[in-house]
Order: sequence, then structure tokens, then C-alpha cells
Amino acid sequence: MTDINNDFKTMQKNNTNFIHIDLDPKQNIKNKKYFKNLLNKIAETSLENLDELLANFYHNEAELNAFYPINEIKGIDEIKNKLWVPLKKSFPDLERRNNLVIGGSFQDKVFVSFISHLTGTFVNQWLGVPPTHKTIYLRTCEAHQITNNKIIKSYILIDTIDFIRQAGHWPINKSIGAEGMWPSPITGDGENNENLDKDLSLKSLHLDLTMQKSLDIKPEKEPGLNKDQIREKLMNHPQKKYWHPKMMWYGPSGIGTARGLSGFVDHHQLPFRLTFKERDYNTIGHYIRIGDGKFSMTGGWHSIKSKYETNDWLGFEAKDKMVEMRVMDFYLNHEGLIRENWVPIDIAHILHQLGIDIFKLIHKK
Repeated sequence: MTDINNDFKTMQKNNTNFIHIDLDPKQNIKNKKYFKNLLNKIAETSLENLDELLANFYHNEAELNAFYPINEIKGIDEIKNKLWVPLKKSFPDLERRNNLVIGGSFQDKVFVSFISHLTGTFVNQWLGVPPTHKTIYLRTCEAHQITNNKIIKSYILIDTIDFIRQAGHWPINKSIGAEGMWPSPITGDGENNENLDKDLSLKSLHLDLTMQKSLDIKPEKEPGLNKDQIREKLMNHPQKKYWHPKMMWYGPSGIGTARGLSGFVDHHQLPFRLTFKERDYNTIGHYIRIGDGKFSMTGGWHSIKSKYETNDWLGFEAKDKMVEMRVMDFYLNHEGLIRENWVPIDIAHILHQLGIDIFKLIHKK
């Protein structure tokens, strides 16, 4: 596959002497099937069998970059004791439901990535949240770097705000967008995408990166414009030519889902741009960029570092604090345009950096 990194600078500034991996689509399909099956087994196995599974499928020194408050952990023991054991104790009948499974290579690394729901009955507290003894769907987005049929590094964002919402609490300001479960891709093939067309994969990724590059045009920084004038410029922004007329933007809980460019601008983009005027997408960079047929994905750990300047986004008092953002973007390209965009963001982590602990707020309500 052609290297397009020279056109898009939003990549991690690693050693450039690596050997670029050009992953065969047939191997990519094998990887997806293998690790889909593996992760299903890990989610659904008993605590008694967990050690063996983790030892077989994780490198001993595997790293896991997780959502707040788990954060960065290393080694199979920590992955077991900080992530999986608490989950299984809280949700003993846990199972995994995949919405999207894609894979690919970026630079010298091979990945498999997922949007899924870890589903179970919430019978014991998790992260300090009291149990409901009802069904919970944990919205889970992942990218796993793999080598020799083992996971060597993982990035996992579970939407903890959505978890808290389902548990009957709402410790933050009301979302502007619509709350609810994220759907699978409208094309119906998200879990079983068996793409063999490398050119299509490249085309999909190139479209999404081109749209992302257009976001560097920032009308919110033009002097003298009021909010309505900035909105008008965003509605006629260069991004417009990349979004499908029936686009869906699925944001994390706390922001919510938006439909169409006007919904996207009103429910997320305009408030976000007003709050983070000095953001830079290029300083930290992507750890992953993969295209897989009509789907693609990018992600950063962290994607953006910027100052929280106003209360437009999330509605909290402007604190002028620098925050880092853990973000992934999953895309479906349909009819030549971006039709759907699933965007996990670790909102709890951002609020923590602002001095707001959502798990403590639950017990004050």
C-alpha cells in the first residue's frame, strides 16, 4: 500500500528508519477472525480460566493504555487484576457483542481494532458505582497492536460516562446531542468485513485524513466574529465536501450523537472549537492509521493537547488548564463520502484534568 504519511503530518514522530509493513489483505482477515475469537473468549471465560487465556494471547510485558481511572498499565498481572477481574466480578455473565472489526498496518505495526459492547448483568460495584442488578452495555472501543499472534500493546476506551448513565446517575451537565447506544454500520457488515481490495482501503483512509486535515482551517480564530458568524463559516467549511448529507456523528456520552452537518456543528464542533481555540492536531500525533475496505480508523494517545478556555463544551467553568485527550475515530465511507463517524473520547479523563472526579460526584447526588 502506498505510504501517504508525507501528505498528512498527524503521526507520531517516531524513528523514521523502520521497515514499513505492507499487510496482505488475506492475512488481515485471518488476524481479525483470530483476535475476534480471542477477545470473545477472554470476555466470556470464567475467572478460573482467565490466567491461561491471558498468558496464551498477551505478551508478558504487554502494555495497556486504558480509560480513566485505570489509565496506563503494564504486564499480564496488571491487565488481569486492574481490568478483567473487576469487570468479571461486577458482571459475572459478561459477553462481547462486536459492532465493527477492522485491521491493517501502520508504519511497522499491525493492528486489529473494534467497536463492541461488553454486556452483562451489573451485580457488584464497578469503579465505585453501585450495582443495579440490570443489564448494562459497556461501549468499548479498542486498537490492539499484534505480533506473532499475541497482543503487545492495547488502547481501550470504555465509555464510563455512558456506564454511569445506564446505572441511573448523571453527575455532569446535560448532553447537547442525543444519548443512547451506538448502532452498527448502516451497511450491515461491520463485524464481518472481509475486504481484499487494498486500493479501496487506501482510498477510504485518504478521504478521512483529507477531511481531518481540513479541520486545521479555524474560523473561530478569525478576529471579530461572533458565535453565529463562526457557525455559518463551519456550515460552509471545506469539511462540507467530505461529509455525506445523511452523516451520523456518534460522540461519547456527555456529548451525544448528531445527525447531518448542522447537528454535528451545533452539538459538538462549534462548542468544541470555542472551548479549545489553540488546539493542535499535529504535535502529538496518531499511533494508528488503518484503512480496511470502506472502513478506516485513526487514534492518538493523546490526540490533542489544548487549553480549556470556555464553558461552551461540556458546560464547565473555564479553567484555562491544559488537557490531553484520548481519542479514536472510526469511519464508514459510503457513496463516496463519510457516512458514519464513531468517536470515543475519554470524557472522564478530560474532566479529571479539570479537577472534576465524576465517580465522587455520583455519591453527592
